[in-house]
Amino acid sequence: MEYLCLFLACWVSLPLLSQTTISGYLTDQTSGEPLLSATVLEVNSGKGAVANTYGFYSLTLPAGMTEAKLRFSYIGYQNQEQTFQLGEDQTLDIQLSASVDLEEIVVTSDRGERIEQQTQMSRTEVPVAQIKRIPALLGEVDVLKTLQLLPGVQSGGEGTTGLYVRGGSPDQNLVLLDGVPIYNVSHLLGIFSVFNADALRSVTLTKGGFPARYGGRLSSVLEINMKEGNLKKWEGEGSIGIISSKLTLSGPLIKDKTSILISGRRTYADFIAKPIIKSAASSEGTDVDLSLYFYDLNGKLQHKINDKNRLFLSFYTGEDVFGTEIKDEFETFGGGTDWGNLVTAARWNWEISPKLFMNTTATYSKYDININALQDDGMDDFRAKYISGIYDFGGKVDLDYIPNPDHYIRFGGGWTNHTYRPGAVSLKANTDGEVELDTLIGSQVDYSNEFQTYVEDDFRLGALKVNAGLHFSAFSVNSELYTSLQPRLGLRYLLKNDLSLKGSFSTMQQYINLLTSEALSLPTDLWVPSTDRVKPQQSWQVATGVAKTFDNKYEISLEAYYKQMKNVVSFREGASFVTGIEDDWENKVTQGEGEAYGLELFVQKKEGRFTGWLGYTLSWNWREFEELNSGNRFPFRYDRRHDLSLVGNYNLSEKVWLSGAFVYGTGNAVSLPTFGYATAQRPGRFGNDFTEAGVSKNSFRMSNYHRLDLSISFRKQKKWGTRTWVIGAYNAYWHKNPYFLTAGEVFECENGTCESRRRVREISILPIIPSVAYQFKF
Repeated sequence: MEYLCLFLACWVSLPLLSQTTISGYLTDQTSGEPLLSATVLEVNSGKGAVANTYGFYSLTLPAGMTEAKLRFSYIGYQNQEQTFQLGEDQTLDIQLSASVDLEEIVVTSDRGERIEQQTQMSRTEVPVAQIKRIPALLGEVDVLKTLQLLPGVQSGGEGTTGLYVRGGSPDQNLVLLDGVPIYNVSHLLGIFSVFNADALRSVTLTKGGFPARYGGRLSSVLEINMKEGNLKKWEGEGSIGIISSKLTLSGPLIKDKTSILISGRRTYADFIAKPIIKSAASSEGTDVDLSLYFYDLNGKLQHKINDKNRLFLSFYTGEDVFGTEIKDEFETFGGGTDWGNLVTAARWNWEISPKLFMNTTATYSKYDININALQDDGMDDFRAKYISGIYDFGGKVDLDYIPNPDHYIRFGGGWTNHTYRPGAVSLKANTDGEVELDTLIGSQVDYSNEFQTYVEDDFRLGALKVNAGLHFSAFSVNSELYTSLQPRLGLRYLLKNDLSLKGSFSTMQQYINLLTSEALSLPTDLWVPSTDRVKPQQSWQVATGVAKTFDNKYEISLEAYYKQMKNVVSFREGASFVTGIEDDWENKVTQGEGEAYGLELFVQKKEGRFTGWLGYTLSWNWREFEELNSGNRFPFRYDRRHDLSLVGNYNLSEKVWLSGAFVYGTGNAVSLPTFGYATAQRPGRFGNDFTEAGVSKNSFRMSNYHRLDLSISFRKQKKWGTRTWVIGAYNAYWHKNPYFLTAGEVFECENGTCESRRRVREISILPIIPSVAYQFKF
C-alpha cells in the first residue's frame, strides 16, 4: 500500500513539474488600487485568469510551453502585453494605466471576461464612476438608488433606498461593507443611503445562483468595497451640495508601502435652521435647541508587510440625529431619535504560494437606536427612552486555490456572535425630588452564535463551465441548535456563436429577522434571532437564462427565475413595536410562506461616448400566512407586475456630459375596506355606528409610478485639479407619484337625496426638485 500511495503521488505530481505558474497583483498605475476582476490572457494557448477582490491572480500555463505572451486587461484601462521565456514559477505585478481619450475607450473581446463567458448568472457589477453620473435626488449620489434601476430590484417607495430583490424584503439582503455585514443602510427615514460613493472602489449585486461562499440571507448579496488608499501620491475629492458636503483624502504614509484613506460627509440643515428658529423663539422668551443632521465617516489603513503579506484596517461609522429641546421660564420638554452604525474590520492577506491565497478577517458591527422624551417643570421630572439594537463580532478565513486555469477552488469558514436588544423602554419619574418610577419594560437581551463553512469549485469541461459547492451553517440560540446544508450549482454552456445558456440552483437559510413596517423604513425596525418558537427562514431558487455580447459593445441577458420562501416573518394583525411594549416580540409575529417568479431583461453598454442600460422585469410576488387575510394568499405590498428602467450617459465632449434616468413601475399593492356595518362599539359620523370590513389584504393598487431624472455636468481642468458643476432635476416633468393614501367621508347630495360616500385620495410628496452641486478633485 505504501508503494501504491507513493506511485500515485508521483504520477499526480509529474505533470506539474514542467508547468509554470505566473502570479501577482493587478493594480492602478496612479494609485496602487487593486483592479477587481481584471483579466490575464496567454495569447498563444488561450488560457486566462481573473483577479480576485484584492487584485491577486494566478495563471498556470500548460506543460511544454517555453515562451508566454500575456495580455493584461481591465475595462476603461489600456491593455498591457509582456512576452518572456518560461522556466520556474514567476511573480509578475502589473500596473495598468487608465484610458484618457474618450474616443479610444471601446469594448473589445479581450478587455475582460464577457458576460457569456462567466459561470455566474444573476450578478451585476456597477462601476462607481457610472453611479456618480446618474442623476440623484438633491444632487446626492446614491448607490442604493442606482441599484433600484437594475432588473429584479425594486424600491420601497418614492425617493427611498429600500431594496426588494426578486420578491424578498430588506432583511433578506446581505449587505457587506469590506466583508462586514451592515444592518441599517439608510439615512433620513430611507431617503438616502449610508454609502459615500467617493470612498468606494466596487459595487456588486448578486440576486440568485449564489456561490457557496455566501450565506445567511435569502434574496441577495450586495458587496461594497472601500478604496484601499493611494500608495503613490496624496489626492482628494469632494463636493458641496444643497443639503450636504463631503471630502475624501487619501495618500501614502510610506510610499508604495503604507497608505491611509479618510472620507466624511455631513448634512447641514441644522446649521441653516437653528439660527432662524432660535431667533424666532427668543423673541417669545423661549430657547430652542435643535439637532437635525446625519453624518458618515469612512477610514482605511493598508500596509504591505512584504510581497506576500498585507494588512488592512477599515471602519465606517454613521449616525442620524433628530431632536429638539425647548425651554421657557416654566419648564423644559423635548425628545428625539438617534440611530446609527459602527463597522470595523481587520484583514490579513497572505499569498501562501503562487496558487494559494488566504484572507483572514476579524469583524465588529453595531447598529442601535435611541428614542427619548423628557418633561421637567422644576417639580415633576419625567423621562422615557426606547432602546434597541444588534451587535456582532466574529471572524472568518477564506482561501482561493487555483491549481490550473480550468479550476478555481474557494473554501473557508467563519463564526459570528450576535447580541440582540429587541426593544425595551426605560421610564423614570420624580415628584418633588422623590423617585416614584424607575423601571425597564420590554424584551430582554438575547445572544446567539452563527457558524458557517463552505467549499466551491468553478471548473471547465470543454464548452461547459460549472460552479458547484456546498455551504454548511449552524445557529445556536439559548438551548436551540439549527443546522443547514445548502447545495449550490451554476452552469454555463457556450454555443459556437458565443451565445451562452445558463442555469442555477441554490438553497439558502436565514437565522436573523427584521421586524418592520411594510409602509416605511423606520429606525424602530427590530433585528431579532430565530428561536425555538420562530423558525429560520428558508428558500430555494432556480433560474435559467441566455447571455451574449453583440458587436463587442452591448451585453444582453435574459433570465427567468422561480423562488419559494418558507418561515417568512410578519407582524400579526394590529401588532407593532409600540403596541404591548411590555410583551415579548415573539408574541407579536407570525410566520408564513412566500413565492416569487418572473422574467428579467438587461441590455447594457459599458463604454464609449454613450453608456447606460435598459432593464425590464415582469414578476409576481405572493405571501401566505395562516393568521393573516383569513389564511388566503395575497400579493406582497411590493408586488409589481411591470418594472422598467432606462439609464443613459452621453459625453458631448471631455468637458460636458448629459445624464438621464427614466423609471416606470406598476403601483404598489394596498389594502382598502370594501364595505362597513353598524355596531354598538363604534359611533358613526352620521348618527350610525359604523365599522369598516371586507378587507382583502393588498387587493387594490396605487396608480402606476413613472419619473424622469436629468442632469448636465460641466467639468474644467484647473491648476490644482478639476472642478465640476452638476445641475439636475429629480422628477423633471413633475409627475405626481403616490406616496400614501388617505381615506375620508364626504357628504354628497343628488336629486334631493344626501348620503355619505367614502373617498380615497393619493398623496404625492416629491414634486420636481432641482439641484446643483460643486464637485472637485485634486
